[in-house]
Amino acid sequence: MVGMRRVLPWSGVALIVVFVWSSPAFGQAPVGPTQDPLAGSRVFGEKGCGRCHAINGVGGQGGPDLGRIPGPHGFYDLGAALWNHLPQMAERMRQLGIPRARLDAREAGDLIAFLSTLNYFDPPGNAEKGRRLFTGKRCIVCHQVAGTGGVVGPSLDFLGQYGSPIFAAATMWNHGPAMAEAMRRRGIPRPRFEGSELADLIAYLRSASPERMEEPLYLVPGQAEDGRHLFAEKRCAECHGLRGRGGRIGPDLAERRRDWSLMQFAAAMWNKAPAMTEAMNRQGIPVPQLRPAEVADLVAYLYSVRYFAVPGDVRRGQETLTAKGCVGCHTVQGRGAKTASDLAVAKGLDSPAAVMAALWNHSFAAQRPADPARVWAELRPGDVADLVAFLGTLTRSP
Repeated sequence: MVGMRRVLPWSGVALIVVFVWSSPAFGQAPVGPTQDPLAGSRVFGEKGCGRCHAINGVGGQGGPDLGRIPGPHGFYDLGAALWNHLPQMAERMRQLGIPRARLDAREAGDLIAFLSTLNYFDPPGNAEKGRRLFTGKRCIVCHQVAGTGGVVGPSLDFLGQYGSPIFAAATMWNHGPAMAEAMRRRGIPRPRFEGSELADLIAYLRSASPERMEEPLYLVPGQAEDGRHLFAEKRCAECHGLRGRGGRIGPDLAERRRDWSLMQFAAAMWNKAPAMTEAMNRQGIPVPQLRPAEVADLVAYLYSVRYFAVPGDVRRGQETLTAKGCVGCHTVQGRGAKTASDLAVAKGLDSPAAVMAALWNHSFAAQRPADPARVWAELRPGDVADLVAFLGTLTRSP
């Protein structure tokens, strides 16, 4: 989508990511037919979620702000949270007269994909802090902004126009070796970026730059499938593993303790570049050049790996059906109660998204307000992963 310049709907909140290369813009299609965060934002609005929930302060106040919930945002994390809060949500929907919307597998997958990307983007940085960092990190020795600074390196006014974490990550990676050599010759310590420092620096560059775009660019995240191919083509897999598969020189990128935002990813690329370059040189791996589009795709791929990071266990899934009381209503291959359908012959449980849609839709029928002794069984993320794994074996059985 070259030259794409439009606002994408996000239930009243725009997906604001400036993402360009040189003068044209390179965007990606959403991440898959059932993992499309942009389509999920429409589901969020069309199903009435925004009447109770806000996204970063925009929307309803009846439930928690979904853009400000700490903790993991993987598929099973969000799926478990969705299930556990269904009784309260259903009661609130009844009070407000909101119809109990049903979800199909695609809508459920898109909705959770949308919710999972809410911590993908960073809040704006502090331009005044960024101004001090520009001097304190000694960027000003080599670079100019709005006519002030050195001329060893290029003016950074272009980052004011095109400054995004993705663009910054690609630019700093590609020019890192030359920058390191220039700093070495001048005795300038190589700076590190911690916390929100890179966001603050970019905010300053954007505020100080005399150049302005005619209008902003609003683009969606990268393409995970393209990122998977790039991870192999750029030989990232020779140093980094993903859930134990791949290289062991660098950290396993599927096992980091938290999901990084785009700005944190860009800062980490800069901070770790010297060690990564040294390791690649030892391995005889050429240091690749990366276009911003490629960085976005790689980030999307790493997010998708973390998205289903908790592998389900078939045996535990079968045990969970009993422990959580599911077999009090359902039969499984003829065994169990007979008040509801046999899960072995149920259709459409062949994917995690389909299972989550079934849990959502079933929850309204499963609620029995007249039976106060009936307790709503809460699920942990691992429970959801295990149930998905077990139900998948039933679907594949002849």
